[in-house]
Amino acid sequence: MSARELHILGTSSAVPTKRRNHNGYFLRWDQHGILFDPGEGTQRQMRHAGLAASDLTRVCITHFHGDHCLGLPGIIQRIARDRLTHPVRVAYPHSGRHYWERLRHASSFHDSALILGQGVDGNGSCPLGEEDLRLSALPLAHSIPTYGYRLAEPDGWRMLPQALADHGISGPLVGRLRREGTVTSPHGHTVHLSQCARPRPGQVFAFVMDTGECDQALALAQGADMLVIESTYLDAEADLARAHGHLTARQAARIAARAGARTLVLTHISERYEHGDDQRFLDQAAAEFDGTIHLAHDLDRIALPPRR
Repeated sequence: MSARELHILGTSSAVPTKRRNHNGYFLRWDQHGILFDPGEGTQRQMRHAGLAASDLTRVCITHFHGDHCLGLPGIIQRIARDRLTHPVRVAYPHSGRHYWERLRHASSFHDSALILGQGVDGNGSCPLGEEDLRLSALPLAHSIPTYGYRLAEPDGWRMLPQALADHGISGPLVGRLRREGTVTSPHGHTVHLSQCARPRPGQVFAFVMDTGECDQALALAQGADMLVIESTYLDAEADLARAHGHLTARQAARIAARAGARTLVLTHISERYEHGDDQRFLDQAAAEFDGTIHLAHDLDRIALPPRR
């Protein structure tokens, strides 16, 4: 069975608290291991979560505010120290390349040529180099250049056992039909894939951090099986959210609802809120979104929902 699971490493916003570390999110997606926005303490949080540098295949940085990137030097140096044999690409806003260079070489260490920077701009396309998954990025509405990310696998087909049997298709012919689209049955008939399978939408994961409401956030979240999105404030602080380029829990849920997302993960919580405020985040989000809602906590593990 495919392993597709989000590990929450940190959930605070600008200032960490006793129960919320700075940002950090690790997505295990089959053979891919993608780390989003490693803030301070991410390397230690990975240890707590049972994750190793060898699990990483890519890092995605949304922007260069400290709570989203100051853990990057430690992650890079751990990748080099552990002598990974596969490349790790690091996507980041191209306009912040000078910050990337500073973080990439923040201190002395035995470097690795397998750590590869990849600046994104324009339409934000940043391919993984794999055919089984597409990573793209779009600019968000924040105080500095910021990108949200979307991972999507190609649409596929769900094979129908009874239809296969009715057409006499079995064994290696099933795989050939899936790959090539048509086969000749043992009875000499041409059989098309659409006769024995139904379209199966590929799964989608969206990561939207540090933004006001904008069309790009909605586009990233469109049809997502899981949307991880900042919800820095509650309704009472909506003016602060607007002034600083952030979202309330209600606004984040409104984006999820309009986009048709299935699972909503709220995170990036302001340090002003205490444990007793957690239910208010959930209640205000639920007023806009009737799907599954998680208020993220450090070291949570959340599985992607089953395929549609």
